[in-house]
Amino acid sequence: MPPALPPDPAPTAPPGGISLLIVEDDPRLAETLARSFTARGYAVTRAASVEAAREAITGFTPARAIVDLKLAEGSGLEVVALLAALEPAPRIVVLTGFASIATTVEAIKLGATQYLAKPASAREIEAAFDHEAGREMPDIAAPRVSALRTQEWETIQRTLADTEFNISEAARRLGMHRRTLARKLVKQPMK
Repeated sequence: MPPALPPDPAPTAPPGGISLLIVEDDPRLAETLARSFTARGYAVTRAASVEAAREAITGFTPARAIVDLKLAEGSGLEVVALLAALEPAPRIVVLTGFASIATTVEAIKLGATQYLAKPASAREIEAAFDHEAGREMPDIAAPRVSALRTQEWETIQRTLADTEFNISEAARRLGMHRRTLARKLVKQPMK
């Protein structure tokens, strides 16, 4: 049996490499992210569930983490809370195909650095990590932010219609304060 070949060196590894935990239950997306970030010089660890993430961070604190909000077994918010409790806490980017105001606020409150709508490229995710470090986010994220605002506005309109335009009930269903919803409506009145 021939000896095992050593692993290929990371093509653009930063000094010491940056440790990255990817928590994603979609195997294809997890593999794509892992390949992209490995090629960028990251030391990648993968987990597909809350429990697997808990095991992965036993004795290991990643510098950065990418967490899918909606996992087959549990919520990505649980993982965000686990990661935020580490010392030092990693920069955390939450990815989701199910963006809502309530979950965005909750993720940020729990310790997430940024919240991006899927699909997000490795470049956009890196920009989100860097944004927390005090650097300006490049324009590549602008279309995603616009899409998220559009989705937020559509959700608000749908909820208002469902509640027969009862501001208090709509705010409760959206997980926000009544005054916050009222301010949003003043900024962008319904048509």
